[in-house]
Amino acid sequence: MKPSITLVIAVYNTVDALRYIFVALSRQSFRDFEVIIADDGSGYGIAAVVNDAKQRYSFTIKHLWHADKGWRKNTMLNYAIHASSSEYLVFIDGDCIPAEHFLEDHYTHREHGKVLLGRRVEHGKRWAESLTMDKITTGVFERYSITDLLDALSGASARLEHGIRITNPFLRSLTEKSSGMLGSNFSTFRDHLIAVNGFDELYTGPGFGEDTDIFYRLNLIGVSGKSLRNLAVQYHLWHPLTRVSDKNRLRFEQMMVSKTSKCKNGLVRLR
Repeated sequence: MKPSITLVIAVYNTVDALRYIFVALSRQSFRDFEVIIADDGSGYGIAAVVNDAKQRYSFTIKHLWHADKGWRKNTMLNYAIHASSSEYLVFIDGDCIPAEHFLEDHYTHREHGKVLLGRRVEHGKRWAESLTMDKITTGVFERYSITDLLDALSGASARLEHGIRITNPFLRSLTEKSSGMLGSNFSTFRDHLIAVNGFDELYTGPGFGEDTDIFYRLNLIGVSGKSLRNLAVQYHLWHPLTRVSDKNRLRFEQMMVSKTSKCKNGLVRLR
């Protein structure tokens, strides 16, 4: 039988983080899912982690890989759409750890004509370096300590409020705000992605192509955003900030001027 959810994890040499993610997936409250590792040219370390995970865990794991020729994340995401077995896809990055109810929240709140917009907790360097397998297995990583709160007060971490899961609809209505799409935490139906021809492979760096661009094009066909703020909780592992290239900005500006929902270099090549 087809799984209800395909979880796509975009990775590039995030070996330790991927180990953490697999452990976090083993404790998901929602169990009917497959995992696709969209590997943008990593070394052998990622393959070793995937092969080990296939022996350890019961959920299906597919590993897609191509040679490292620079940032080609969008190409790998399109490969993942082609390889997916379900009609509903959730996307995360290989440096983000999902909380226990992450997939449950995405599946429960899915809606045709919508793309679900999750957020993430931006923990600092100290938190990332202190993370262990045991903390994930036991769920300790989802609970805040005094040190975590001090990190937030000092500016070493940010958006800890996104780690508070709120299921009551009324309380969520008090916190929900419209927001953009994060490439590390969103989901939608497969047919919505096909309708815009997937991700634009002409982007050659992070920052627009895997989130802002496709969100804009989905909006053009009537697929609007639906907030998952305080649901589908996710924790980002610290790393130095990534700079958005001027070439990417120009590409996005050109797309907005054209107002073309289907990219030419996506799931299929269009004339």
